[in-house]
Amino acid sequence: MFFVKSHSLLYNARMFSFNPKLGIDLGTTTVLVYVPGKGIVLNEPSVVAVSTTENRILAVGNDAKEMVGRTPDEIKAYRPMKDGVIADYRVTEAMLRYFIRKALGPWNMFKPEVMISVPAGVSSTERRAVVEAATKAGARAAYVIKEPILAAIGAGIPIYEARGHMIVDIGGGTTDVAVISLGGIVASKSVKCAGNKIDHAIADHVKKTMNLAIGEKMAEEIKIKVGSAVPMDQELVMTVKGRDYVTGLPRSAEITTNEVVRAIGRELRMMVSAIKDVLQETPPELASDIIDNGIIMTGGSSQLRNFPELIFRRTGVIAHLAKDAPQCVAKGTGEALNHIDMYKKAVIAKR
Repeated sequence: MFFVKSHSLLYNARMFSFNPKLGIDLGTTTVLVYVPGKGIVLNEPSVVAVSTTENRILAVGNDAKEMVGRTPDEIKAYRPMKDGVIADYRVTEAMLRYFIRKALGPWNMFKPEVMISVPAGVSSTERRAVVEAATKAGARAAYVIKEPILAAIGAGIPIYEARGHMIVDIGGGTTDVAVISLGGIVASKSVKCAGNKIDHAIADHVKKTMNLAIGEKMAEEIKIKVGSAVPMDQELVMTVKGRDYVTGLPRSAEITTNEVVRAIGRELRMMVSAIKDVLQETPPELASDIIDNGIIMTGGSSQLRNFPELIFRRTGVIAHLAKDAPQCVAKGTGEALNHIDMYKKAVIAKR
């Protein structure tokens, strides 16, 4: 009898105390889900495969990415997020529902509290769309915070100090630059030029110089394996495989690091220009803090070889790559959820 009673008390305590929380880094190319106490439980591409004839979703995440560029006419595999914001509302909602269910597990009966990241330059309409998509996808409450704040929290920066910290978050769709002090953004800029634009520039370069058509995956592989932000004395070489524009037959060619540097020069200039613009808007006292602390770089695309070196050459300020740079925003969402009262000033939308 005692065992039954104590067991039911324990069950009831669990029932009433269990309040699932999820932090979601809703990126243009990747979705990361952070569960406080567990860490990052899910890291999948933000790709959805849709059957156009039946108007239903066939696959999400890793399964859908495998289909990109390999589907018949009646199946479309694409990213419902564009430049960090929702481009296809219905598909984004379905994608969020899938990721929330997968992160919580099949036996979860409770609606989670969700914290989602958005680019610094997002409009109020775009923010509302993210909050609504999350609540319709099964969230009990949804909060939205700007990516630079979350990236700074995830990188371990004490954002509530009266000191200036500069964060550069480079993802797939946007580059967010911000100077943070006393828990708020003092100066910021968001440009729609990041990893995806670099991939497109590489594909265009291969098309113009080698007469070779390559896919999205191959362009990304070139960026990761031989790409660099500055020319290198000892170049890396990679074999590129694609379809010849003249003969229409499969062909391979070689590409070197310095060729990639030339190909992506325009995109890198746009990103560095955004950093310079924010530095010019920064008050002098905070500018001196930034010289002392350096620029902190986060996001997947900040891992491009020698990127901190390029920023130092162009701005004169030392740049550091944050530890676990691609995961900083996701970690920040989890930290902000755990201490929602402390970070409530940074919340820009909730429901």
